[in-house]
Amino acid sequence: MAALLRAVVVIPTYNEQENIEQLLAAIFGLNIGLHVLVVDDHSPDGTAETVTGLQSHYPHALHLLNRSKKEGLGRAYLAGFAWALAYPYDYICSMDGDFSHAPTDLRRLLTMCAHPTIDMVIGSRYITGGRVVNWPVIRRVFSYMANWFARSITGIPVKDTTAGFICYRRTLLKQILNIASVGYSFQVEIKFLAHQYGANIVELPITFINRVRGKSKMGLIMAGESFFRLIQIKWKSWR
Repeated sequence: MAALLRAVVVIPTYNEQENIEQLLAAIFGLNIGLHVLVVDDHSPDGTAETVTGLQSHYPHALHLLNRSKKEGLGRAYLAGFAWALAYPYDYICSMDGDFSHAPTDLRRLLTMCAHPTIDMVIGSRYITGGRVVNWPVIRRVFSYMANWFARSITGIPVKDTTAGFICYRRTLLKQILNIASVGYSFQVEIKFLAHQYGANIVELPITFINRVRGKSKMGLIMAGESFFRLIQIKWKSWR
Protein backbone atom coordinates (compact mmCIF):
# COMPACT_ATOMS: atom_id res chain seq x y z
CA MET A 1 0.00 0.00 0.00
CA ALA A 2 3.01 2.33 0.02
CA ALA A 3 2.02 3.85 -3.34
CA LEU A 4 -1.44 4.66 -1.94
CA LEU A 5 -0.39 6.64 1.09
CA ARG A 6 -0.55 10.06 -0.57
CA ALA A 7 -4.34 10.10 -0.62
CA VAL A 8 -7.02 12.26 0.98
CA VAL A 9 -10.74 11.60 1.42
CA VAL A 10 -12.95 14.68 0.99
CA ILE A 11 -16.21 14.49 2.95
CA PRO A 12 -18.75 17.33 2.61
CA THR A 13 -20.97 17.65 5.68
CA TYR A 14 -24.06 19.47 6.82
CA ASN A 15 -25.58 18.33 10.10
CA GLU A 16 -23.67 15.04 10.30
CA GLN A 17 -22.74 15.27 13.97
CA GLU A 18 -24.45 11.92 14.61
CA ASN A 19 -22.21 10.15 12.08
CA ILE A 20 -18.90 11.94 11.72
CA GLU A 21 -16.99 10.59 14.74
CA GLN A 22 -17.73 6.95 13.93
CA LEU A 23 -17.07 7.51 10.23
CA LEU A 24 -13.66 9.03 10.89
CA ALA A 25 -12.77 6.20 13.27
CA ALA A 26 -13.67 3.67 10.56
CA ILE A 27 -11.59 5.45 7.90
CA PHE A 28 -8.51 5.90 10.05
CA GLY A 29 -8.98 2.36 11.34
CA LEU A 30 -8.08 1.08 7.88
CA ASN A 31 -4.46 2.00 8.70
CA ILE A 32 -3.47 2.70 5.10
CA GLY A 33 -2.15 6.21 5.63
CA LEU A 34 -5.22 8.12 4.48
CA HIS A 35 -5.81 11.77 5.28
CA VAL A 36 -9.34 13.14 5.61
CA LEU A 37 -10.68 16.61 4.82
CA VAL A 38 -14.12 17.42 6.23
CA VAL A 39 -15.76 20.30 4.36
CA ASP A 40 -18.47 21.59 6.65
CA ASP A 41 -21.06 24.11 5.46
CA HIS A 42 -21.57 25.79 8.83
CA SER A 43 -23.64 22.96 10.33
CA PRO A 44 -25.82 24.21 13.20
CA ASP A 45 -25.66 20.81 14.92
CA GLY A 46 -21.96 21.13 15.84
CA THR A 47 -20.42 18.86 13.18
CA ALA A 48 -17.40 21.14 12.75
CA GLU A 49 -16.87 21.39 16.49
CA THR A 50 -16.85 17.59 16.75
CA VAL A 51 -14.22 17.38 14.01
CA THR A 52 -12.10 20.05 15.68
CA GLY A 53 -12.22 18.09 18.92
CA LEU A 54 -11.01 14.95 17.12
CA GLN A 55 -8.04 16.54 15.38
CA SER A 56 -5.77 15.88 18.34
CA HIS A 57 -6.61 12.16 18.02
CA TYR A 58 -5.55 12.14 14.36
CA PRO A 59 -2.70 14.67 14.22
CA HIS A 60 -1.66 15.85 10.75
CA ALA A 61 -4.21 13.49 9.16
CA LEU A 62 -7.61 15.05 9.95
CA HIS A 63 -8.31 18.43 8.38
CA LEU A 64 -11.31 20.75 8.49
CA LEU A 65 -12.48 23.32 5.98
CA ASN A 66 -15.12 25.29 7.83
CA ARG A 67 -17.22 27.27 5.38
CA SER A 68 -19.35 30.25 6.35
CA LYS A 69 -22.65 29.08 4.84
CA LYS A 70 -24.47 26.28 3.04
CA GLU A 71 -23.99 26.73 -0.72
CA GLY A 72 -24.73 23.26 -2.07
CA LEU A 73 -22.90 20.01 -2.59
CA GLY A 74 -21.09 21.17 -5.71
CA ARG A 75 -19.57 24.22 -4.06
CA ALA A 76 -18.50 22.18 -1.05
CA TYR A 77 -16.73 19.63 -3.25
CA LEU A 78 -15.04 22.29 -5.36
CA ALA A 79 -13.70 23.96 -2.23
CA GLY A 80 -12.50 20.61 -0.89
CA PHE A 81 -10.86 19.58 -4.15
CA ALA A 82 -9.10 22.94 -4.48
CA TRP A 83 -7.76 22.49 -0.95
CA ALA A 84 -6.57 18.95 -1.71
CA LEU A 85 -4.83 19.98 -4.93
CA ALA A 86 -2.85 22.58 -3.02
CA TYR A 87 -1.08 19.68 -1.26
CA PRO A 88 0.96 16.81 -2.78
CA TYR A 89 -1.76 14.14 -2.74
CA ASP A 90 -1.67 11.70 -5.66
CA TYR A 91 -5.26 10.54 -5.16
CA ILE A 92 -8.34 12.43 -4.01
CA CYS A 93 -11.42 10.47 -2.94
CA SER A 94 -14.95 11.70 -2.30
CA MET A 95 -17.58 10.06 -0.13
CA ASP A 96 -20.76 10.83 1.81
CA GLY A 97 -20.66 11.61 5.50
CA ASP A 98 -23.55 9.36 6.53
CA PHE A 99 -22.15 5.79 6.14
CA SER A 100 -23.98 5.30 2.83
CA HIS A 101 -20.53 4.42 1.50
CA ALA A 102 -18.61 1.71 3.34
CA PRO A 103 -15.20 3.00 4.49
CA THR A 104 -13.73 -0.46 3.85
CA ASP A 105 -14.37 0.07 0.12
CA LEU A 106 -11.86 2.93 0.07
CA ARG A 107 -9.05 0.39 -0.09
CA ARG A 108 -10.61 -1.18 -3.20
CA LEU A 109 -11.12 2.17 -4.94
CA LEU A 110 -7.55 3.28 -4.24
CA THR A 111 -6.03 -0.01 -5.30
CA MET A 112 -7.84 0.10 -8.63
CA CYS A 113 -7.10 3.78 -9.22
CA ALA A 114 -3.39 3.09 -8.65
CA HIS A 115 -3.33 1.12 -11.91
CA PRO A 116 -1.32 3.31 -14.31
CA THR A 117 -4.00 3.28 -17.04
CA ILE A 118 -6.92 4.31 -14.80
CA ASP A 119 -7.81 7.93 -14.03
CA MET A 120 -11.07 7.66 -12.08
CA VAL A 121 -12.82 4.88 -10.17
CA ILE A 122 -16.52 5.12 -9.31
CA GLY A 123 -18.10 3.12 -6.53
CA SER A 124 -21.15 2.01 -8.49
CA ARG A 125 -24.58 0.85 -7.36
CA TYR A 126 -25.77 -0.03 -10.85
CA ILE A 127 -23.28 -2.44 -12.36
CA THR A 128 -23.23 -6.19 -11.78
CA GLY A 129 -22.45 -6.83 -8.12
CA GLY A 130 -23.59 -3.40 -6.95
CA ARG A 131 -26.73 -2.92 -4.91
CA VAL A 132 -28.76 -0.54 -2.76
CA VAL A 133 -29.97 -1.46 0.73
CA ASN A 134 -32.93 0.03 2.65
CA TRP A 135 -34.09 2.55 0.07
CA PRO A 136 -37.87 2.99 -0.32
CA VAL A 137 -39.25 2.00 -3.72
CA ILE A 138 -39.94 5.58 -4.78
CA ARG A 139 -36.32 6.55 -4.10
CA ARG A 140 -35.06 3.60 -6.17
CA VAL A 141 -37.32 4.51 -9.08
CA PHE A 142 -36.28 8.14 -8.92
CA SER A 143 -32.59 7.20 -8.86
CA TYR A 144 -32.89 4.81 -11.81
CA MET A 145 -34.78 7.44 -13.81
CA ALA A 146 -32.26 10.14 -12.94
CA ASN A 147 -29.37 7.95 -14.07
CA TRP A 148 -31.14 6.96 -17.29
CA PHE A 149 -31.88 10.61 -18.04
CA ALA A 150 -28.32 11.71 -17.27
CA ARG A 151 -26.85 9.03 -19.55
CA SER A 152 -29.29 9.90 -22.31
CA ILE A 153 -28.54 13.61 -22.14
CA THR A 154 -24.77 13.50 -21.70
CA GLY A 155 -23.86 10.26 -23.46
CA ILE A 156 -21.33 9.32 -20.79
CA PRO A 157 -20.60 5.56 -20.61
CA VAL A 158 -21.22 5.35 -16.86
CA LYS A 159 -24.02 3.33 -15.22
CA ASP A 160 -24.03 5.25 -11.93
CA THR A 161 -23.81 8.84 -13.14
CA THR A 162 -24.97 10.30 -9.81
CA ALA A 163 -22.51 8.35 -7.65
CA GLY A 164 -20.55 10.31 -5.07
CA PHE A 165 -18.11 7.60 -3.95
CA ILE A 166 -15.16 8.22 -6.27
CA CYS A 167 -11.37 8.10 -6.40
CA TYR A 168 -9.66 10.55 -8.75
CA ARG A 169 -6.10 10.59 -9.93
CA ARG A 170 -4.67 14.01 -9.16
CA THR A 171 -3.59 14.61 -12.76
CA LEU A 172 -7.20 14.22 -13.91
CA LEU A 173 -8.95 16.17 -11.18
CA LYS A 174 -6.92 19.34 -11.67
CA GLN A 175 -8.06 19.42 -15.33
CA ILE A 176 -11.83 19.14 -14.78
CA LEU A 177 -12.81 21.60 -12.06
CA ASN A 178 -14.48 24.15 -14.34
CA ILE A 179 -17.87 23.14 -12.96
CA ALA A 180 -20.96 25.32 -12.60
CA SER A 181 -23.29 22.89 -10.81
CA VAL A 182 -24.30 23.80 -7.29
CA GLY A 183 -26.36 20.75 -6.27
CA TYR A 184 -26.41 17.06 -7.07
CA SER A 185 -25.91 17.60 -10.82
CA PHE A 186 -22.29 18.24 -9.82
CA GLN A 187 -21.79 14.48 -9.75
CA VAL A 188 -22.95 14.10 -13.35
CA GLU A 189 -21.10 17.17 -14.62
CA ILE A 190 -17.72 16.12 -13.23
CA LYS A 191 -18.06 12.69 -14.89
CA PHE A 192 -19.12 14.35 -18.14
CA LEU A 193 -16.05 16.61 -18.08
CA ALA A 194 -13.79 13.65 -17.28
CA HIS A 195 -15.24 11.75 -20.23
CA GLN A 196 -14.75 14.76 -22.52
CA TYR A 197 -11.17 15.02 -21.32
CA GLY A 198 -10.59 11.43 -22.39
CA ALA A 199 -10.17 9.93 -18.94
CA ASN A 200 -10.24 6.19 -18.40
CA ILE A 201 -13.23 5.82 -16.06
CA VAL A 202 -13.88 2.50 -14.31
CA GLU A 203 -16.84 1.44 -12.16
CA LEU A 204 -16.41 -0.81 -9.15
CA PRO A 205 -19.48 -2.49 -7.59
CA ILE A 206 -20.39 -1.38 -4.07
CA THR A 207 -23.25 -1.82 -1.65
CA PHE A 208 -24.92 1.51 -0.94
CA ILE A 209 -26.72 1.58 2.42
CA ASN A 210 -29.40 4.17 3.14
CA ARG A 211 -28.48 6.38 6.08
CA VAL A 212 -29.54 5.19 9.53
CA ARG A 213 -28.91 8.44 11.43
CA GLY A 214 -29.69 12.00 10.33
CA LYS A 215 -31.79 13.37 7.49
CA SER A 216 -31.25 13.21 3.72
CA LYS A 217 -30.39 16.54 2.07
CA MET A 218 -32.01 15.68 -1.30
CA GLY A 219 -35.25 17.53 -2.01
CA LEU A 220 -37.45 18.59 -4.93
CA ILE A 221 -35.63 21.92 -5.37
CA MET A 222 -32.27 20.15 -5.64
CA ALA A 223 -33.72 17.61 -8.07
CA GLY A 224 -35.12 20.41 -10.21
CA GLU A 225 -31.82 22.26 -10.25
CA SER A 226 -30.07 19.07 -11.31
CA PHE A 227 -32.55 18.47 -14.16
CA PHE A 228 -32.09 21.91 -15.70
CA ARG A 229 -28.34 21.87 -15.16
CA LEU A 230 -28.04 18.67 -17.22
CA ILE A 231 -29.76 20.41 -20.12
CA GLN A 232 -27.31 23.31 -19.79
CA ILE A 233 -24.33 20.94 -19.70
CA LYS A 234 -25.34 19.28 -22.96
CA TRP A 235 -26.21 22.59 -24.64
CA LYS A 236 -22.82 23.99 -23.67
CA SER A 237 -21.03 20.93 -25.10
CA TRP A 238 -22.88 21.33 -28.43
CA ARG A 239 -21.88 24.98 -28.63
